[in-house]
Amino acid sequence: MTKLILLFLTHTLVALVGFAGGIYTLPLLTAPSPPSAGEMAAASNQALFSGQFRRELADSDFLHWGEGKLSVSKQFVVFEGQLSPGPDFRLYLSPEFIETEADFVRMKSQMVQVGEVKTFDGFILPLSDSIDPVDYNTAIIWCESFGQFISAARYR
Repeated sequence: MTKLILLFLTHTLVALVGFAGGIYTLPLLTAPSPPSAGEMAAASNQALFSGQFRRELADSDFLHWGEGKLSVSKQFVVFEGQLSPGPDFRLYLSPEFIETEADFVRMKSQMVQVGEVKTFDGFILPLSDSIDPVDYNTAIIWCESFGQFISAARYR
C-alpha cells in the first residue's frame, strides 16, 4: 500500500512539473519570428520617446521579466530586447509608472491596451490613431491569462 501511494505521489509530481514546463515553453515553440533588425531600425528611427525595460522591477522575477530598449512614435511601439516567454502577453500604455501587479490592477482603467505581444526577441506594435503616446508615460508588459506583471518602461 505504501509503495502504491509513493508511486501515485511521484507520478503526480512529474505530471505537474511537465505541465508547468509546457505552459512556460509552449509560447516559445509557437511564437512567430520577430521583426528583422532592419524593420526595427526603420520603425524606431521615427521615435519621439524612448525608455528601458529592466529586470529588477518590484514584481518582475526570474520567470517574468523584460529587458531592452523601447521606442515610441506616433505610429509604432518598438521593443528591441528580450522578454521571458509566456502566454497572452499584452502591451499597455499607462499615465503613471508602475512596477507591481497591485498598481497595475489599480491603474488599468486609465490605461490603453496597444496589442498582443507574440514574440519574445523584440516586437513592433502599431498604434491606432485613437492612441496618442503623449497622453501616457509608461509601457507595461502584462500577462493577461495569469494576471502577472512582466515589466515596465518609462518612456517620458
